Amino acid sequence: MNFFSNGYVQIAFSSVVVYLFIVIAVRVFGKKEFSQLSVVDLVFILLISNAVQNAMVGPNTTLAGGLVAAGALFVTNFVFKQVLYRFPRIGRLLQGEALMLIYEGRLNKRNVTRARLTMDEIMEALREHGVSRVEDVNLAVLEIDGNISVLSDDYKTRTRRQRKSRQSLSQNQG
Repeated sequence: MNFFSNGYVQIAFSSVVVYLFIVIAVRVFGKKEFSQLSVVDLVFILLISNAVQNAMVGPNTTLAGGLVAAGALFVTNFVFKQVLYRFPRIGRLLQGEALMLIYEGRLNKRNVTRARLTMDEIMEALREHGVSRVEDVNLAVLEIDGNISVLSDDYKTRTRRQRKSRQSLSQNQG
């Protein structure tokens, strides 16, 4: 049996195209912290994965077809990360740059708008860092990974909003 006769190359190619499309779409339509998804975000991701499944494997529902699609995604992800590491300009283009949200107690409204963050989300992040007012923040930055770093108390206190999965792990260990 010829490996390529059943359309496995087409499955791999389609999987790579879908991967690249979703990376670009997430960049264009904005991203927030994927580790703390809202119900709407979770439903969206589940529906997207279901919508693109047939585009990747087509009528092939065999184990081999699924493994080829998954393998193509793993390889593409590995190569993509290598390209981003070796070519920082491409990384900045696709992942964006950190955005300063607050400096010396003053909100940078332009960057907040660019990040598509609401005041409720910013205040939630500040409270998670133990800060109750924007005026008490020396520096708050939306990092490229979606986390918000906060410096306060005359730059002596630096906190970084941890991903929920890490928080629960550290709480279980302590």
